Amino acid sequence: MGGRSVGRSADDGARGRRPARVCGNGAIVAPVDRNVLRTPLLSRPGGAVLAAAALLLASLLLGVAPAHASNPRAETVQKVFPSAVRIQIRAGGQLVRSASGIAFARDGEKTFVLTNAHVVEPSRAWASPVRIEVLPSTGSDQLQASVVATGAVPDADMAVLEVAAPLPVTPLAQDDGLELGDDLVVIGAPFGKGLSVAAGIVSQVEYEFTESAGEPRRAKSLKTDAAIGYGSSGGGVFDVPSGRLIGLVEGYRTARVAFGKDAEQYAFDVPMPGETFVAPAAKIRRFLQEKGLARLAPGRPGIASGAKGALVPATAARGL
Repeated sequence: MGGRSVGRSADDGARGRRPARVCGNGAIVAPVDRNVLRTPLLSRPGGAVLAAAALLLASLLLGVAPAHASNPRAETVQKVFPSAVRIQIRAGGQLVRSASGIAFARDGEKTFVLTNAHVVEPSRAWASPVRIEVLPSTGSDQLQASVVATGAVPDADMAVLEVAAPLPVTPLAQDDGLELGDDLVVIGAPFGKGLSVAAGIVSQVEYEFTESAGEPRRAKSLKTDAAIGYGSSGGGVFDVPSGRLIGLVEGYRTARVAFGKDAEQYAFDVPMPGETFVAPAAKIRRFLQEKGLARLAPGRPGIASGAKGALVPATAARGL
C-alpha cells in the first residue's frame, strides 16, 4: 500500500479565519486566526507577579516611595519633645547659668516645671536682681518663673518652678513603670544650646527596701548609658515607646583628662558612659508629697487630677 500525502491549500487555511472587516474610514482590519492562543495575563500567578513589578517600577519612576517603617524611638521623641524646656538664670542682667527642665503638670493657666535644686540654688557672687527664665521648645519668648519647691542637695536634688502660661506637659509615670534594660530617651540642653535628644537604656536600678514581698517595688535611684553633657541637668527621661516621664537627670560622673605638665598643664572633665544619674518617678512623687504638691502627680499618668486644675499630656556635675 502506498502512502497518501495530504496537502493543504491556501483556501483551506482561509476557512479557519473570519473575513476581513472594513471600517467606516475605509481602513481594513485584519482578522485574528481562531487558532491563536489568547491567555488572560492576570488570571495566572506569573501574570500577577509581572503586574506587581510593573506597578512598583511605575511608582519609582513617578517618585512615589513606599511608606517608611515605624520608628518607636522617633515617635516617642515627637510625642514628648513639646514638654521639654530650657532654663536660664540671669543675675544683674547677665546670663550666669543654663540648664534643662520638663513641664509635667498644669493647673488652669499655670504650668509646673521640674528641674534640679542645684540649678536654682543662688550663688553669693550673683548680682541683683536674679531672674529665672523658662524657654519653651516652641521657640516662644522667655517666661519668667518662680520657685515653688526645692529639695536639699544631694539627697533630694529636685525643684519645681511655676510659669504663668499654659505649656504642653508630660505627666509623671507610675512608680513601678520601670525595668532594667528598658529603652529610654533623654531630652536636655547641653552647654546651654538648643534642646537635643540622647538615647540609651536603663542600665542600673536600685529599689527601696520593702518589709513585705507583696508590696510593689519602687525605684529609689537609677542610671542610664544615655550620653549627656554640661547643661543637661533637670532634663526629662522618657521610656520608649509609651513616652512616660520616668525620671529626671540629676547629674553624671566625670573623668578628669589632663595633659601637659607644670604651669602648662591643661585638664577638663569628660562624662563617663553609663554614669548618668536619674531621679526615678517614685522619688519625684515622694518629694512632691513632702512639699504639699501631691496633686501635681496623680497615681496614674494621663488621668486628670481630682484637685483643682487638670493635668494635660503633651500632643551630674553640680552647678550645671
